[in-house]
Amino acid sequence: MDYESLLERGKKQLPEIADKSERFELPKVLGHIQGNRTIISNFHQVAGVLRRGPEHLLKYLLKELAVPGELKKSGLIIGAKLPASRFNEKIAQYANDFVICSVCKKADTTLVKEDKFAFIKCQVCGAKQSVKVRI
Repeated sequence: MDYESLLERGKKQLPEIADKSERFELPKVLGHIQGNRTIISNFHQVAGVLRRGPEHLLKYLLKELAVPGELKKSGLIIGAKLPASRFNEKIAQYANDFVICSVCKKADTTLVKEDKFAFIKCQVCGAKQSVKVRI
């Protein structure tokens, strides 16, 4: 077999997701300050775009920002006054640590837990790497 036929065979074996070339866009949080609290109204949508559970993202944000908070159906309520830029910065950091594949830089990944360890499994290139941050 020559190189071209091997390349074609390899492309046919790739998942269909790999053909898509749309760029992953990190969502920006929509929030407002009410008294001494910050309310993030689109928290569930942000977690949905990242393809992670809202509880996991919440646990990470509360730990990183060192603030109390609770998850409601209407959104996230944080017990401190914080600007949206701080949330956006931490969500970008979360995406790098828990969502984006370090091999192909795509966001089509799943979080897999095996024993005590968590892994990011890429659905595009098939790479599997351990999560470096514990929450």
